[in-house]
Amino acid sequence: MSIKSTLRGVLVLACIASAQLALAHAVPKLEQPGPGATVSAPQEVSIVFGEALEPTFSSMLVTNAQGKQVNTAKSVVDTDNKKRMSVALGDLPPGVYKVQWTAVAADGHRTQGHYNFTVK
Repeated sequence: MSIKSTLRGVLVLACIASAQLALAHAVPKLEQPGPGATVSAPQEVSIVFGEALEPTFSSMLVTNAQGKQVNTAKSVVDTDNKKRMSVALGDLPPGVYKVQWTAVAADGHRTQGHYNFTVK
C-alpha cells in the first residue's frame, strides 16, 4: 500500500468521523417567532431542534432591547417531543427582543446561539 493510499484512507475516515460528530449536535430546525421576524406579541417562543434535548441543561432566555428578561417562567422541554423547547412570555410591547438558547443533546453535546425578533 502506498503512502498516498494510506493518507487518502485516513482523510476519508476523518471526514466520516467529523460528519457523525456534527450530526450529534442539537441545532435549531424551526424557531417561532423566527430570526428577524416581525410579529404581533407572541405568548411564547419555541424552538424545535434536530436532536432530543436534556431538559436539565437546556434553556432559553428572552430579553428586551435594554437586556431585561421578559420571559415569565423558566423554559421547558416538551415531555411529548424532547426536540421542542419553549418559554412563556408576558405581554410584550413593541420592540426588538433577543432569544438566547442553550441546547444540550441527550448524548451530552452542547450548542448555543441567539437571534432577534421584533414585536410590532
